[in-house]
Order: sequence, then C-alpha cells, then structure tokens
Amino acid sequence: MTVETVGKSFLSLEEALENFTFTQEAVQPTQSGRYRIGILGGTFNPPHLGHLLMAEQVGNQLELDEVWFMPTAKPPHAPGKDTIASQHRLQMTQKAIAGNPLFRLQPYEVNRGGKNYTVDTMRHFVSEFPESDFYFIIGQDSARDLHTWREIDELTQLVQLVGVRRPGEMPYNSKYPVLWVDSPSVDISSTEIRLRVYLEQSIRYQVPRDVEEYIMKHNLYSSK
Repeated sequence: MTVETVGKSFLSLEEALENFTFTQEAVQPTQSGRYRIGILGGTFNPPHLGHLLMAEQVGNQLELDEVWFMPTAKPPHAPGKDTIASQHRLQMTQKAIAGNPLFRLQPYEVNRGGKNYTVDTMRHFVSEFPESDFYFIIGQDSARDLHTWREIDELTQLVQLVGVRRPGEMPYNSKYPVLWVDSPSVDISSTEIRLRVYLEQSIRYQVPRDVEEYIMKHNLYSSK
C-alpha cells in the first residue's frame, strides 16, 4: 500500500473544514514494514513557515511516511488577542499544509476537547494503529522541560521523541532519549505574528498566503 493510498483515508479539505472527523482506517502498514508517522503538536495559532520547515526537515531526514499536524484543543491566552475558536486553527492548519503529500491534519485532540496530555494521546494512537511507529516532534526548549511532562517515562516507551536543533543552540543534557534532527534557523513565532496583525503590520512571508488571507478575512487577532 502506498502513501498515496493511505492518504485517501484522511479527510479531504472540504470534509475537514466541515466536521474534522478521523477514521481508524487512515493508517495501514506498508509492504516494506511498519508505518512511520511523525506528529507535530501545537496550538498553531497561527501556523507559520517555521512549523512547515520543521515538519519537512524531520519527515525527510527520518524518511517518515507521514507527518501529522495536531492542533491542541485550547490555546493559551497571549497579549493582544482573544482565544480563538479551535475550528479557526484547524482550518488555518489545513490551508498551511495543503499541497504537501507528506503532511496530514490530525484533529484528534480538538475533537476530544478539554485539556489533552501527550501521554494520553499517544496511548490512543498506539492502541488504534498498532502497526505504526510514532515520532513526536519537539523543539529544544520543550526537550529541556521533559521532566515536567505528565508520565514522561511511559511516554518515552510509547513514542520516539524527536528534537529539532537549530544552529547555535546549547547541547541537550537530559536522561530522556531524544533523537535529534538539525534544521535551519527561522526566527518566526506565532506570538509575534499575532502581535503584528494586532498592530496592523505585514505578516507576508511568515505564514502561507492562504493562512494570511484567512486571518484577514475572519479578522483574527485584530484590534478592530
């Protein structure tokens, strides 16, 4: 079974924007062995080019079959914005990843609602897709905080943690196993993008064009 065949079990863009359901049949083992799936979680508030570059680097360097973009259910508050509806973040994420056959939208945590812990999410995926191996993608800041994650010892047994390391960052020093991938440095943050929109400044070349248009169309992060 090819990646293209597997992808057909995921939502089309139109279906994703209507109800964001997810089916167990989405992932099946390939003939060559176990399916390899990367997961990039986050608020994606909004998704930006740094997220896409991170996922692309990990997907290519680790030869993953797919990378799932998984928005969280509830984003934290930040200066200059109200918490936006999760449906907006799902739609922006779908627009951001459209056109890349490696990428998939994974709405599990949004559909589940409430506060989601990574260990609970990974228990679900490991149970639902026993023929797949999972690679959970994190930045170096998150890697340094792994000791604070809920049931981190079990999590490291469920999934391979993958750290994205940028030039000039301090070496990682922790007992928790992390597989490191090097990535070019892109100084873009969702917080800064929200602030720029709030101040009516340009965000061109920081988010995909379709995401920029969506933000403007729905008046997200605006002071008006």
